[in-house]
Amino acid sequence: MVVRLASVIGLPAENVIEYERLHADVWPAVLERLRESHMTNYSIYRHGELLFAYMEYTGDDLDADNAAIAANEATQEWWAVCEPLQRPLADRQPGEWWKALPEVFHLD
Repeated sequence: MVVRLASVIGLPAENVIEYERLHADVWPAVLERLRESHMTNYSIYRHGELLFAYMEYTGDDLDADNAAIAANEATQEWWAVCEPLQRPLADRQPGEWWKALPEVFHLD
């Protein structure tokens, strides 16, 4: 089973160059942890001051795999570099950094 995940977050204009520079060469340990946690087809798009992320989860325990990602030292260091560049949306749910989006259409 594939779970499709989409989310959005703000990216102030003054942070675009640095954010895109970082994501042009994501740290290998961060990518490895994502793969080990069954995250695939991961893309981030930018429209002005808004980032849209899409990924597919192919494992069988999303909560456990998300916890493994969050516990990973390289990922924590990556987030410490990237998060100050982002601006979370005001209407996100408690505990969210990126605002999760509901799927309203999918063509298989």
